[in-house]
Amino acid sequence: MIMVYIPKYYRMDHEEAVQMMKSNPFALLVTVDEHRPLATHIPLEIREDEGKLYATGHIAYGNKQKKTLDNNSDVLLIFQGPHAYISSSWYQCEEVPTWDYLAVHAYGTARVITGEELESALDTMLKHYESPRENGRTWDTFDPELLKSEMKGIVGFEIEITSIQAAAKMSQNRNDTDYKTIVGELEKSNEQEDVQVAQWMREQRKGLFK
Repeated sequence: MIMVYIPKYYRMDHEEAVQMMKSNPFALLVTVDEHRPLATHIPLEIREDEGKLYATGHIAYGNKQKKTLDNNSDVLLIFQGPHAYISSSWYQCEEVPTWDYLAVHAYGTARVITGEELESALDTMLKHYESPRENGRTWDTFDPELLKSEMKGIVGFEIEITSIQAAAKMSQNRNDTDYKTIVGELEKSNEQEDVQVAQWMREQRKGLFK
């Protein structure tokens, strides 16, 4: 396993990492086929079951990555949270600029799922995204023949996540004055992710923003 370099003060704890994965479920699935890395951007469903963590999803049947998903213990999922450029002009002292971000690397073992198990996984994902919507299209609202036909075009999988390396590099090393300035500057931005970074930072030092 390749360890990601994460300074101690930027490391997320397990619960924070899992919540970040659930909040940002559109991940990058990475595997290797004959020494060549393969990657697919896909939505995942994250669940906890009897102390274990799982991710389920599916890829197109024509995707060559399908060959690397059965009984593969070297699978990597990369989850990206909000991120933002941090200008050094926002610091009291002269320093170089940086980039703040949230990211989780989850390693695990994949297996292909089919039949009723795949149907259940798809049903769960549809409920997650469609149930809150007006007239949401959950599994039971589709023509069974359409679903049967569509399932022929995908390969489902489940990954048991065995290791997580998570980083929250969010200006924790800055003094309160710089920290407050960074938040204020990010909140002026028209970029959604800049504002999301500012919101995360506010939560960490609530006392500064009373």
